[in-house]
Amino acid sequence: MQTKAVAIIPARGGSKRIPKKNIKDFHGKPLIAYSIEVALKSKLFEKVIVSTDDEEIAKVAKEYGAEVPFIRPKELSDDFADSADVIKHALAYLKSIGKEYDYACTIYATAPLMRYKYLLQGYNELQKNDATNAFSATSMPFPIQRTFFLNQDGRCEMFTPQYYESRSQDLVEAYQDAGQFYWTNLHKPAIEMMFSNESIPIILPRYLVQDIDTLEDWRRAEIMYEVINR
Repeated sequence: MQTKAVAIIPARGGSKRIPKKNIKDFHGKPLIAYSIEVALKSKLFEKVIVSTDDEEIAKVAKEYGAEVPFIRPKELSDDFADSADVIKHALAYLKSIGKEYDYACTIYATAPLMRYKYLLQGYNELQKNDATNAFSATSMPFPIQRTFFLNQDGRCEMFTPQYYESRSQDLVEAYQDAGQFYWTNLHKPAIEMMFSNESIPIILPRYLVQDIDTLEDWRRAEIMYEVINR
């Protein structure tokens, strides 16, 4: 029997550091358009849903081929809204209209560097393994064991000073969340922490990964996109 998957793209309208971030022009298109287009191009999903509290975002999402079957309630749209609750709400709504799925994929609206082949890889890995989740990740550019923070006096303090003399090649490589997509097997019990033994990381090259939280992040993503697609 063929499995069914749904893509859910959370996109609230209250971005403060970058106003209207999700629909701000990024190389000629609203930022959210890239996530929608990659999801549709992958042909993995029965539906590509945008969960938003904002009518303008809803309009743009529909223009680029996504469905917006509901407007997200206010209690799931403030600065403290948990993305897991947003996804639960979307899945509950779909179930209420008779739509149930085997897999759900949360896709961030701020991922213009995402490639559908990694979405497909995550889906395939989840199907052939007993894991609950598969998500985008990338390697850290520098050994985390040798990082430091600034104390109250503005001076350096290492997180793990015992590794100060260690060579980089002798340290365990670290990875981080790439912030692009998160597959979940809906037939498995939900787990609270994505970064666990129940998850399969899909490793992306670092040149395809950029969080977009600040204007500096935005400019860096623009430059990366331009170079990659030149």
